[in-house]
Amino acid sequence: MTAMNENQLTGKHVNVAMMTSGGLAPCLSCSISRLAHYWIQALKDGKIGGLTLRMYKDGYKGVLIGDSFVVPESDWESMEALDFIGGSPIGNSRVKLTNEADCKKRGFIKDDETPLEAAAQRLLKDEIHVLHTIGGDDTNTQAAFLSKYLLEQHGGKVVVVGMPKTIDNDVVPIRQTFGADTAARQGAIFFTNVVSETSANPRMLVLHEVMGRDCGYLTAKTAAYYRESLNAQKFASPLFPSNKESRDVHAIWIPETKFDLKTEAARLQKVMDTYGCVNVFFGEGTGIEEIIKDMESRGETVARDAFGHVSLAKINPGEYFAKNLSAAIGAEKTIVQKSGYFARSAAANDFDRKLIADCAKVGVESAIQGVSGCMGQDEEKEGMPIRAIEFERIKGGKAFDISETWFQDMMKEIGQTA
Repeated sequence: MTAMNENQLTGKHVNVAMMTSGGLAPCLSCSISRLAHYWIQALKDGKIGGLTLRMYKDGYKGVLIGDSFVVPESDWESMEALDFIGGSPIGNSRVKLTNEADCKKRGFIKDDETPLEAAAQRLLKDEIHVLHTIGGDDTNTQAAFLSKYLLEQHGGKVVVVGMPKTIDNDVVPIRQTFGADTAARQGAIFFTNVVSETSANPRMLVLHEVMGRDCGYLTAKTAAYYRESLNAQKFASPLFPSNKESRDVHAIWIPETKFDLKTEAARLQKVMDTYGCVNVFFGEGTGIEEIIKDMESRGETVARDAFGHVSLAKINPGEYFAKNLSAAIGAEKTIVQKSGYFARSAAANDFDRKLIADCAKVGVESAIQGVSGCMGQDEEKEGMPIRAIEFERIKGGKAFDISETWFQDMMKEIGQTA
């Protein structure tokens, strides 16, 4: 979205609003802190003539029902503490402004209203100049719809600058989304404790389910960080059965790689016979098609709707693997452990705090110049600069690049074909 010169906010009193939306990620609180920091700095530097910081509660729900508060200047300095707090200090929700029926059903708008009109009226009433949407691709594209609607229907000029939040790291064309690195680190910490369960029972199968339905980045990176910590761990005599090899990652299953349960079972049975345990990292959306084929080949019924489409809600990879892989490799005990909520609710780490700060700084500069977009490293531009990426280019579904050297090396090390 290209802004006109009259949208520039230099020297003006700027009313800034922020909201967080969608699921949690280790970046929401820090994004609010860093955006506030650079707006306050812009005021101190004389780039703007005044500043009001308004927070809408619970994402678009707060915008629709007018639930918000203004942060008094006396509390501005205390917002720095949000850099080290997980979750969202202003609440999240999953609300789609283009889904009128859902918004009416949930009581967010009246029968004679539309979500876009209700949200536009709220922003106009609150005299918002800049709206920061901190969320995933859907959150930010909804913000683009809202900004366009305001301009076309009300002549309102609201600059929208989004911050890309998703632990899946699956937003096109953004190189690295906020919170993904932290979530991977936290998932590794989670498994550092869980892996000790391999010593609780002979022939133990541990299935570590990681968030990421369509993208394997988080699963792969979590495994890489876990193995990094494992390599730094000191161990006693190799005569002890619970050792580095038994605690290693023995399989990594993600949507982007070929998956054959029978082939993997044959490989992992040897691992089980050698170490007395098997540790598998898998993305929550892994192997759906392969699982369906295998179930049907076994004569099992796969739930389908009236149109013949598979009911994905009935295909539970963790449950399926626990049932079928454990039998194939002779596991005596199997557990499925999910690190998702543990990982996504953490506070941002050093890497993400720097990334967030870099994007927030450029984002505030863009907003002052009247330029809307979603902040991030633009993979489709030479040098991958941090910039306000045009909303129409933002979309989800970016696959993890399995040709990455670090991933290929890791797969070779664990003896698995990528």
